[in-house]
Formats: sequence, C-alpha cells, structure tokens
Amino acid sequence: MRTNGRGLFLATVERPALIQETARQPMKILVPVKRVVDYNVKVRVKSDGTGVETAGVKMSMNPFDEIAVEEAVRLKEKGAATEIIAVSLGVAACQETIRTALAMGADRGILVESDVDLQPLAVAKMLKAIAEKEQPGLIILGKQAIDDDMSATGQMLAALLGWSQGTFASKVTIEGDSMTVIREVDGGLETVVLNLPAIITTDLRLNEPRYASLPNIMKARKKPIDTMKPADLGVDPTPRLTVVKVEEPAKRQAGKKVGSVAELVEKLRNEAKVI
Repeated sequence: MRTNGRGLFLATVERPALIQETARQPMKILVPVKRVVDYNVKVRVKSDGTGVETAGVKMSMNPFDEIAVEEAVRLKEKGAATEIIAVSLGVAACQETIRTALAMGADRGILVESDVDLQPLAVAKMLKAIAEKEQPGLIILGKQAIDDDMSATGQMLAALLGWSQGTFASKVTIEGDSMTVIREVDGGLETVVLNLPAIITTDLRLNEPRYASLPNIMKARKKPIDTMKPADLGVDPTPRLTVVKVEEPAKRQAGKKVGSVAELVEKLRNEAKVI
C-alpha cells in the first residue's frame, strides 16, 4: 500500500508468477451499448407514475457506453484487437445506437430485438450467450446506464462467464495474456492485474470519446448488423423486478440569508434540524 503524492492510496495486486509475458494474438472485443434518454434532456415522470416519458424524447447512446466504445477503438488502433462488435438489446430503434458505435470505429453490430423491459440479469444472460458464440477476449461495458443507474450488468456477466473483472476502470493496459486495470475506489485508486478473457466496466476518467466524422457515419451505414431474438439465445427476458411507482424528487426550497452566526445556528437547529 502506498500513496501517489496526492493523498490517494494505491493498492497493487501482484501478478502471479505463473503468468508469462508473452505476445498475445489480437482478439475480438465485445462492447454492449444501451439506448437511453439523452443526457441533455430533462427527464419527466409519466402522469400515471409508471415510469419516465420517452415518447417524442431524444434518445442517444449511454455516455458510459460511449467511453467503452472509445476504449475498444483505441485498443484496436494499438494492435491489441482485430475486431470490435457492438451489441445492443431492446427495441428496433436500438439499431441507431449500434450505428453510432459503428461510426466511432466498431466493425459490426448485433441487435437482440425485444419489446420487453430488459433488466440486468436478462441482459447479462443474453450477453453470455453472445460471448460464448463470438468468443471475444475482452468485453467492455459502461459501468452503469444513466436511466436506471443499476451498475449491475457487468458484474453479473462476469459471474455467469466465470471471467475476471475490473470495474470502474480509469486506465486499461493490455500486457500479453493479462491486462492491468487502474480502478477508482472509495478514497483512492486500486491497481489490479486480470487474466484474459476479462470484463471491464468504464468510469468517466478512462477517456474522452471521439466525435464520429461524416465519412465514418456514411461508412457505418454499410457495416453489417445481425438481428436476433432472446429466444434465439435461449433466454427468457421476462422481468423479475416490478416498478411500484416513479415520482419526481421534492423541489428544493429557496435559500435564506441570515444576519449573524447565532441566527444561522438557530435556523439549522430549529428549522433545518441538522444539528
């Protein structure tokens, strides 16, 4: 355990002696991408409280998944990967999200089309089936989706596949048959070494996603997207969780100016009741 000079503690997990530093053959990278309400849109709750309003609302790729696509493209540019496969699960319009990933540099896409509200466990099971078919050496996911903030799919997928995992990654380096991941934890950074194949979930500080150029957007239209159903993967997508009610958070009250420290303490004690 050591400090990096900025007050952050770094814990290093040493690589087992049995792992040799050998050149690894380039590999496939699987990148799941989710279609969510654009992060610039103010989310509105439906009048009946059953969810958030999505009709007529701008949708886009989950920002954490953009980081995952960018990292996969950078690894390919470094020669660590030969193919990037973007996968999306959901309604037919998810093809747009896949096309965005293709324009950023992914090579082909897979759409698992379903009108059912897909929850993390069902998504992880379908991704497991796709991984067993495609045999990627690495799967990179966003650490969470901004619509439900579950932050569970990557961990569930790692458990189902029995692969090593590095969550909340802020730096990734592939070294032979293993990879080093610097991950963000409470109070600092942790460095772990994983054997490939592995699962990585991306944090905000991993990279800055590129903008797709117009030529790449045009090329993305010609890249293939395979379409399938959950039944083709042997997965029942029936939701296991039920949303009881969705409601907006309470609005913040306007601030008040006080004339003295004594008045501030009195209001904190008797009105805000925080002391």
